[in-house]
Amino acid sequence: MELNSFGTLNYIVLFVYLTLIMGVGVYFARRQKSSNDYFKAGGRIPGWAAGISVFATTLSSITFMSIPAKAYTSDWTFLVGQYVAIAILPIVFWFYIPFFRKLNLTSVYEYLEKRFDVKMRLFGSISFMLFHIGRIAIITYLTALALMPFIDISPLMIVFLIGVLCIIYTFLGGIEGVIWTDVIQGIMLSFAAVLIFIVICFNVDGGIVEVFSMSNKLDKYFPAAKFSWSWTESTIPVLMIGFFFASLQQFTASQDVVQRYIVTENIEETKKALITNAKLVACVPIFFFAVGTALFAYYAQNPGLLPADFNTGGILPFYIISQMPAGIAGLIIAAIFAASQSSISSSLNSIAACFTSDIYEKLSDNPTPEQKLKVGRLLTVITGVLGVIASTYLILSNESEIWDAFNSLLGLMGGPMTGLFMLGIFFRSANANSALMGVVVSIITVLCVRYFTDLNFFFYGVIGTLVVVIIGYLTAPLFKSNITSEAVKNLTFAK
Repeated sequence: MELNSFGTLNYIVLFVYLTLIMGVGVYFARRQKSSNDYFKAGGRIPGWAAGISVFATTLSSITFMSIPAKAYTSDWTFLVGQYVAIAILPIVFWFYIPFFRKLNLTSVYEYLEKRFDVKMRLFGSISFMLFHIGRIAIITYLTALALMPFIDISPLMIVFLIGVLCIIYTFLGGIEGVIWTDVIQGIMLSFAAVLIFIVICFNVDGGIVEVFSMSNKLDKYFPAAKFSWSWTESTIPVLMIGFFFASLQQFTASQDVVQRYIVTENIEETKKALITNAKLVACVPIFFFAVGTALFAYYAQNPGLLPADFNTGGILPFYIISQMPAGIAGLIIAAIFAASQSSISSSLNSIAACFTSDIYEKLSDNPTPEQKLKVGRLLTVITGVLGVIASTYLILSNESEIWDAFNSLLGLMGGPMTGLFMLGIFFRSANANSALMGVVVSIITVLCVRYFTDLNFFFYGVIGTLVVVIIGYLTAPLFKSNITSEAVKNLTFAK
């Protein structure tokens, strides 16, 4: 398939967006005086902005494009995961956030050292950093790969625009710059989803009524067969369980999200952040699924517009470039860039926070806030460069399978991580050695399940979490706690 001409107006719109994002980083650079500013924004972030930032961080460019593709080829069953993510937020607020706020953490994994020992802290922190370095590379690579067939921009230039500009504005603006660019990017993502849906409906004969009527006749929403139980297929009950534990991991054990809880002035503002995020998650993803449904109706009426043997995974960018008016197409491609950059910039700052807090402070002799700021900025650059190099390598070698396997393997660590926090907060008898036993058995169990069974991958996180909690609790009487009972009391919710 031949490349479509991106057009001068679209280039201008994309350039204006990228310039605006850079401007935000430059503006907030003047406020970055210490590590507290760089990693916590000095507590200056309002709750609503932190909430939009959480939403933008958890929605990558791959999600932006894959949800419509999923609705186009299949159905809406994955939408249930969005509402499961909302359902866990009261749990997060009542049981987890009080500890994160009370301990005044920079890295969420500080809690694991206070509750267990330094080994658990390093396990959590290093796992997070490795996972997110791989994630940066893969998001950048897959975004470039998805856009490459449709616009006349070199994939290496796409990697440069996404990666290098992320490094610059994250380096300059710290978490404050990241969050305010997330606000812009989150609004762009939401606006783009609504705009695309409206435009497609106007181009479908019969409009919005025909869009939903056609999909309803073909049972493309929530088919009855998807409500059955399965150990191997992604049916609705499996999705609900899997997304519950995946969301719990993201909102309780992942630095990039938890960091948003500590950038606000007080716990009430943190509550506003969760409520804002919940409102966005309740509304915006519906439009992404609706876009896929509208695309299905449009191309069902106009099958000749699709090239032969078209890869439907790229259905959204194909429609944007081939059918959207000039300028509007540029705005929506900018939104895809925004989705990618919001996830990557959050990872950059969070990795820097973890390394500075969990490793540099351990190795250094009482560093000053200014020294920690320098180290944090240096790590931002190093991490970003590693991500860009890895993305470039993937494009030049086309060896995505290796990195997909790498990312998947590290993703399996999410369950054990969730289990560690759950064990520490809810089970007072648990101690460092029983937690270590839980983690070791959990990792072995999940790897065995992955390589020797056909169990659906949504169960990996469930198994990883529960094994840590069960083994950590049952083996606790075999070991003596290494911290005082009073300290345990202050670090657990259990009565």
